Amino acid sequence: MENNAAQRAALMPGKTEQELIEQFGGIAFEKQSALASVIGEQNWKVDINNGQIIFGEDIVLPVQIIGSFSHSAETWLWSWANTQASIPPALLEHAELMKKYGAEHGIKLFTEGGFDADKEELHLFGMIASGMFDASGYYLADYGAGTMLLTVKSPLIDDLEHNDHLRILTFFPQLISNYGMDHRNALRSYLILKGYTVTEDGDHLKGIQEGQTITALFDGLRLSSLKG
Repeated sequence: MENNAAQRAALMPGKTEQELIEQFGGIAFEKQSALASVIGEQNWKVDINNGQIIFGEDIVLPVQIIGSFSHSAETWLWSWANTQASIPPALLEHAELMKKYGAEHGIKLFTEGGFDADKEELHLFGMIASGMFDASGYYLADYGAGTMLLTVKSPLIDDLEHNDHLRILTFFPQLISNYGMDHRNALRSYLILKGYTVTEDGDHLKGIQEGQTITALFDGLRLSSLKG
């Protein structure tokens, strides 16, 4: 049986937006809970020159700027295509890497500078970016005329990501109720990225980590039972 390290290395890079959501959705969805517990409902401000977002008086998190959404035009613009914003190149690294990834795998959404979108897509882009670059989470910074999508990285958030496997029983059903996806692919990736060794037998999937077990039963592509 392969160990977790081998299974993690064997995870195939998603070649569509849908495959990337299934690969990174679970782990990204869980990270958002940790981020929310750190920042709460505090006011924010972005310091572009220093590459930071500040919540309240003293929570300072380094950021990458992925792109922005116009509320009036209902359009999305990748940060690398936003020539009017004078964004420092150091803050464009994640967005540029997504563009490169899109070019390599034929994902047009990642290579077109701007396009019509709805605000829900910001969460999809945020989950993909958070997972692809092992960020601590993503933040939607609503500045009135639009919303900026940022990824953040900080031990303040990472230290809250516990290995309590029972969290999976809460987060995964929430994920699949909010987003359409292949439940089996999504759970497999989620467990592997959390450090579980996964085995499968017919409609059954099992994840084991340090003596703790998650078991799932599927009806085709859909989850019918999840226990831990």
